[in-house]
Amino acid sequence: MTRAHLSWCLGCLWCLWCLGVGAGAGAEGRGLRADQARRGITAAPLVASAYDLILDAQFDRVRAVLPATCGPPSIQGLDATSLAPPVACLGLEALNLWWQIQLDPTNRALDPAFVAKVGAAIAEAGRMTVAEPERAEAWFYLGAAYGVRAQWRVLRGERLAAARDGKRIKESLERALALDPAMHDAEFGVGLYRYYADVAPAALRFLRWLLLLPGGNRVEGLAQLERAASLGQLVRGEAQFQIHQVYLWYEHRDREALAIIQALQQRYPHNPVFHHVEAEILDTYLHDAEASLRASERLLALARAGAVSQPELAETIARLNMARQLGALKQNAAAIAQLDLIIASQAARPAGALAQAERLRRQLR
Repeated sequence: MTRAHLSWCLGCLWCLWCLGVGAGAGAEGRGLRADQARRGITAAPLVASAYDLILDAQFDRVRAVLPATCGPPSIQGLDATSLAPPVACLGLEALNLWWQIQLDPTNRALDPAFVAKVGAAIAEAGRMTVAEPERAEAWFYLGAAYGVRAQWRVLRGERLAAARDGKRIKESLERALALDPAMHDAEFGVGLYRYYADVAPAALRFLRWLLLLPGGNRVEGLAQLERAASLGQLVRGEAQFQIHQVYLWYEHRDREALAIIQALQQRYPHNPVFHHVEAEILDTYLHDAEASLRASERLLALARAGAVSQPELAETIARLNMARQLGALKQNAAAIAQLDLIIASQAARPAGALAQAERLRRQLR
C-alpha cells in the first residue's frame, strides 16, 4: 500500500461545501420560510456554480465570483435568501486553496493561507450551529469545514489529528441528515466514512477504536456514495472522483473507474488532475504503457495550447509520465529527450520534478 493510498483511507471524507434545494424566496408564510431555512442550503445554485469552477481548476474566476455568491444583500439589492451565508464562501475559499495544493502536493507554500481560511470556516460554521442548532445547513458546513482540513492533515502526515477531525465530520453530517434526510450530498460524507471504516487497514481500525468511533458497512457505505453521485445536487463531481478511488482500490472495477475519470475530464476540462489520473490508471491498473503514453501526450498538447490550468506544471507532469512509459516501451532515446526538456527548463513545479527527471535520466542511460 502506498503512502498516498493510506492517506486516502484516513482522509477520505472530502470537502462537501454545498447541497440541496435552497431556500425559496417566494414562499408564503413565515413558517414555510423557517422550514426551508432549516432544511435547505441557501443560494445553492450560486454555491454550486463556484464549486464547479474549483473542480475545473479556474481558481482566479472563483475569487472573482465569490462577492456575488455571499456578498451583503444590501450591495446586491437582493433579499437574504438570495445569497449564501458567509460560511459558504469561507469554505469555498478553503476548497479553492486545497485543490491548488493537490496540483502540487509536496509544495507547502499555500499551507499557511489554507490553514487560516479553513480555521475561519470552522469557527464560522460552529457559530452558526450554536445560533441555529435546528438548521441542517449549519451542521453541513461544519462537517464540510472539518472534511477539507482532515484531507490536508492526512497529506501532511498528521494522521491522529485527521482522525479526530473525522469523528467531528461524521457527527456533524449525521446531525445534518437527521434534520434533512433528503440531503444526498451530506450522505456522501457519511457513506465515505462507513465504507472506509469497514475496509480500512488494521492500523486505521486501531485509531477508530482509540477515538471511540463506530464501525462501518462496506455495502451500505458504497450505496450511499453512489446515491450521492447520482442524486446529489452539488457534489456529484466530487463524489464521482472519490468513487473512482474506491473502485480501483477495493472493488476491482478498474474500467469503470477509468470511465468516471474520462467523464470528469469532459465536465472539467481545465483541471490537469483528471487528465493525469487517466494516465496513472492506464499504467498502474490496466498495465497499458502505450495508452498511458497517449493520455500524457494529450495532456501535453493541452498544456502547450494553454487549455488547462497551470500549463507549465501540467507540461512537466505530462513529460515525466511520457518518459516513464517510453522507458517501459524500450524507447530510451525518446524518454531521455523528454527528460532533457524538463531539466533544461529547470522546472520548479511540481516540487521534486527536476530531481525525478535527473534520477530517471540516470537510470535510462
